[in-house]
Amino acid sequence: VIASVPEISRRALSRKVCEWLDWRSANGALQEGGCRKALAELARRGAVELPAAGRAIVRQPTCAVELKESAVALPLEALGTVSLVVVEAGSEDAKRWRALLDRHHYLGDKPLCGAQLRYLIRSAPYGDLGALAFTSASWALKARDKYIGWRESARRRNLQRVVSNARFLIRPGVDVPNLASHVLALAARQLPADWEARYGVRPVLLETFVDPTRFPGCCYRAANWQEIGETAGKRDGVAKLVFVYPLVPQWKEQLCREPAIVLGSAARPLAPANWAEEEFATARWHDKRLKDRLCTLVQDFFHRSQASIPEACEGKARTMAAYRFLNNREVDMQAILTPHTEATIERIRQHRIVLAPQDTTTLDYTHHPQTTGLGPINTRKDKTVGLVLHDTLALTLEGTPLGILDAQCWQRDPTTVRTGNERKKLPIEEKESHKWLQSFRKVAEVQKLCPDTLLVSMGDRESDVYELFHLAASDPQGPKLLIRAERSRQRKVDEQFLWDHLDAQPVAKEIELAVPRSTQRKARQADVALRFARVTLRPPAASSLPPVDVWAVYLLESSPPDEVEAIEWMLLTTVAVHTVEDALERVRWYCLRWGIEVFHRTLKSGCRIEDRQLGTARRLQNCLAIDMVVAWRVYHLTMLGRELPNHPCSAFFEEVEWKALYCYHHKTTTTPEEPPTMAEAVRWLGALGGHLGRRRDGAPGTEVLWRGLQLLDMAVQMYLLFTAAAPPENWRSYPEGYLPFAQAP
Repeated sequence: VIASVPEISRRALSRKVCEWLDWRSANGALQEGGCRKALAELARRGAVELPAAGRAIVRQPTCAVELKESAVALPLEALGTVSLVVVEAGSEDAKRWRALLDRHHYLGDKPLCGAQLRYLIRSAPYGDLGALAFTSASWALKARDKYIGWRESARRRNLQRVVSNARFLIRPGVDVPNLASHVLALAARQLPADWEARYGVRPVLLETFVDPTRFPGCCYRAANWQEIGETAGKRDGVAKLVFVYPLVPQWKEQLCREPAIVLGSAARPLAPANWAEEEFATARWHDKRLKDRLCTLVQDFFHRSQASIPEACEGKARTMAAYRFLNNREVDMQAILTPHTEATIERIRQHRIVLAPQDTTTLDYTHHPQTTGLGPINTRKDKTVGLVLHDTLALTLEGTPLGILDAQCWQRDPTTVRTGNERKKLPIEEKESHKWLQSFRKVAEVQKLCPDTLLVSMGDRESDVYELFHLAASDPQGPKLLIRAERSRQRKVDEQFLWDHLDAQPVAKEIELAVPRSTQRKARQADVALRFARVTLRPPAASSLPPVDVWAVYLLESSPPDEVEAIEWMLLTTVAVHTVEDALERVRWYCLRWGIEVFHRTLKSGCRIEDRQLGTARRLQNCLAIDMVVAWRVYHLTMLGRELPNHPCSAFFEEVEWKALYCYHHKTTTTPEEPPTMAEAVRWLGALGGHLGRRRDGAPGTEVLWRGLQLLDMAVQMYLLFTAAAPPENWRSYPEGYLPFAQAP
């Protein structure tokens, strides 16, 4: 536009941009003022070149207006009706308003800033007694912002609902006791409707500033305004008293309400400098320093996942910056994880089917008695305290983790004691079981953004909640559900218990199942019978929900070894099961649910989240969010080496990293021209962490890899010193998704 119409003015350009973007205020008017500020900022950054500024608009001097200023000294009751007359621009009242301020107000007739509404204080018998003016609130005010308690995003969204009393004048000669407080009360009643009529926004809080060297502020106190502190006094060196007046009872709730975060609404980065910037590029912080600090922290934690915060940060300044970040009131768990979830969505779109297991784990901080804000996590007798974490992980059909879709962390109330019958009577929204529905809704939100991918939410026997089935069945286009049923629920199908109903079905196939070893059992091969059927689940007796149609897949070991518990799985799913192959696929899907257990073990043992000493539960939750992303990254590397063993390791490692790894492992200074495969690099990294690589040892797991990563970080630093190689630009990064298109198999 500027090139095609060189003579266009900045005002006309801003109007054109507002029309293109449909950028309007609440009353429907174009946001030309805000657009001009935005264009000026873009010009300051060198992004655009604006046309030359035109002549500044010269404000006309105050017109000579004859004012009737007779003395008025009588009681308020004898004054008659006092009204506030709205002053319209260009009217005779506007001239009188300017004349009053110019003649009697110590600030004179200076122009008001931003949105504004002016009043004349008028009495029918005695004329104009004074003047009032209300304007947009101050952009940032420490005392006010602390009193309200809002965060940056809420302040930017709701500041328009705070209005400042910028001018207040009772003209000399008017000596009417209580008149000033009476006028303020009138303004508090009249202003909300007048402001809303002009600007389309109804204010809920008034603010004003009083110069204590000139006025004591008695009229504001008499009108029930609250003094909440002082300004910094940077403008003229005098700290002003700050008064506020709530206009509605729920003013704080309305002002602190933050804007809803819509996944996928922020633009993805075009050329991120490293993997951390790619993961957190869409963080919703207005202060860029917070995003930069988060990227630094997550890389420090990843390089030394088992280290304490001072050890990982390597220095007092960086350590103190980490503690300040974790304690920042703008930082919370969702603010950290939301950009990672958006990066996960990009990876999900590359797959046809993605599994989303959700599970609950507890974090034990009993050994940190000085930490506040914790709650019981087990029985009341053992007196263990900590936090409860419920999260959802996205997995491919090969078991590779794509990222974290949802995380809920809370502390239980130690004073709440309910019996089993009392808990049963509570609505689902007041039970801890509601966590399953919340995570499913988050997966449903992701499903809308990935229409070409089928998402399947999975859960163990604890997730056997009827409301969850009803939620999954309510939207045919939403994600599907696959859970393991709990026998104690005693669900019925056609007046028959679910287990009895499936046991009566014919065996569809006898299969041999490999049972891995654990601390309680040896590895073995189990012969299990596979049955499946479509069933209609009935709601609990006290529920008004309708029945739900699902498919049941039943696995039962017919002849287990002596003193060994038989394998028995009852899987319920909203994904259709018509054939034996469908049933076997659902079983394979559920077997991958174990991936979230591996993720939790990596989080606790690899990142040592339970060893963090941060003093408060809120700081622990912020640190937990960072450690969750680090744990996903380690687990992702583990599975990537198994899923793509023959792929070049440059998909994950930088050139200087795999070369340092090669030299360290082979005890040589000569490196190959081509990068090794992912399987080789992961095997060498596992060897750094203690993996022996024997024939029956299998591929390296997460534990040896997180130990190996810490040694690799030291090896890279030594390699850079001895070879004078350039440091990596993308530290342990990968392109969009987790494979560059040029190298994809």
